[in-house]
Amino acid sequence: MAKQVEKPEWERVAEAFEASGQTQREFVLARGGRLSTLRSWVYRHRRSAPSRVEPVRLLPVQVAASPVATEAESAGEGRPESRGGPGAGDSPRGARGRSATARLASART
Repeated sequence: MAKQVEKPEWERVAEAFEASGQTQREFVLARGGRLSTLRSWVYRHRRSAPSRVEPVRLLPVQVAASPVATEAESAGEGRPESRGGPGAGDSPRGARGRSATARLASART
């Protein structure tokens, strides 16, 4: 069974790792021990350390009304057509929203 390590010891090792500038793998190879154990100790050390991140500061904003559209803009002039060309709308089926099969069937009659 593995030896129980007291908190001061694993904190000391985790702090030594943080100060070393080495990767976890390099640190373990140089000092001995298991990589998974060091990872666990470093994880616990980082979780117990006070947060160094400054709290989020929210700023008040004021939303302004958008400018009024000109007649040309509201009529759709100057805007690129959708992918399907005139009349296609948002339908992925192409012009007038009918499938190619439906258009062929109506063309035959």
